[in-house]
Amino acid sequence: MKYEGRAGPLAGMRVIELAHIMAGPVCGLMLADMGAEVVKVEKIEGGDDTRRSVPPALSGESAAYMMMNRGKRGLSLDLKAEEGKLLLRRLLADADVLIENYRAGTMERLGLGYETLKGEFPGLIYCALSGFGRTGPYAERAGFDLVAQGMSGLMSVTGEGPGRPPMKCGPPITDITAGILAAMGVLAAYARKQRIGLGQAVETSLFEAGIVQTYWQSAIAMATGVPPGPMGSAHPLNAPYEAFQTRDGWITVGAANQTNWLRLTEAIGVPGLAEDPRFAQNRDRMEHRAALAEVLAERFRGDTTEGWLARLDAAGVPAGPVLDVAAMHRDPQALHREMVVEVEHPRAGRMRTLGLPVKFSETPGRVQGPAPLLGEHSRAILAGLGYGTDEIEGLIARGVVRETLA
Repeated sequence: MKYEGRAGPLAGMRVIELAHIMAGPVCGLMLADMGAEVVKVEKIEGGDDTRRSVPPALSGESAAYMMMNRGKRGLSLDLKAEEGKLLLRRLLADADVLIENYRAGTMERLGLGYETLKGEFPGLIYCALSGFGRTGPYAERAGFDLVAQGMSGLMSVTGEGPGRPPMKCGPPITDITAGILAAMGVLAAYARKQRIGLGQAVETSLFEAGIVQTYWQSAIAMATGVPPGPMGSAHPLNAPYEAFQTRDGWITVGAANQTNWLRLTEAIGVPGLAEDPRFAQNRDRMEHRAALAEVLAERFRGDTTEGWLARLDAAGVPAGPVLDVAAMHRDPQALHREMVVEVEHPRAGRMRTLGLPVKFSETPGRVQGPAPLLGEHSRAILAGLGYGTDEIEGLIARGVVRETLA
């Protein structure tokens, strides 16, 4: 199964991904970008549902799928067939990690649950992602980011302000966070395996991923008994720390401590602002946040975004423009940090994707390549497991394995 050319601190880790849509694939792509060998196992008919998340598409391939699955190898396999299950076991015999995000009970019905597999493969790290976790009263519920954002409290603190309809965070933050948490858990389990040779089960959920995003708001609710509500772009603990409209756009200003507050007052030049007792300390500014925001909003509307950013940067005040996603892709810092990179896809050609957000001095990771076509590497993966040409042809002919040529 092993394939060469991986770069990063996880080079040599072998991962089997039985995951679809987002949370599980996020975990897999994080590991792949850090050098792990990730084989994505997809169902025979249609593969990962994200393949149908169109538009947009590039040369018929889903842009969403290609983003989530870059750097992985693709195997299309019928896990309901006994030959398919046997093939998966041959993959697992040489694997360190299995990632799955099926509904509760699915893997057990296939005879592939953790309790079964750990007896056969004691070194296997079995990573399960779900909507609410594998235990507890909601364990059987299906989970989606929208539902998790609502139930975790995130939607109650996101939006313009009190009295407005509940609003979700734009990106699927619980899906993405769950994938990152799962990757963190896998790495912790892998460190243990390196010491004692044994794997273990690792699991997290979208619900828990949403809950950990509420650290500040939970601290407030636990201390006061009053749940905080939405505040637009403002901060629940510090002021001024929010977005302001300029003459030609928007900027964010993070004067979240006393030093930066005094720098801000000097930079914007509002007479008497630093001496105003309503705004003397952070406690005062939070108590009179609406009044402070009104003063600052009026001042910031008097110049352009570029003008204010130059002035604030010179004063050492943390600030930045509010960019749309396309503008972020062009930002020189994003490009310098290799957060927008190019890969060559067999159908879509040269295309852009997002890069690895963690940098390593000695073992740098990278986006290892494009996302696979459905079953693109099936033949090569089977050959690497020791299957002969006739055996591979038979599996393809019987519909146990699917092959897609570039």
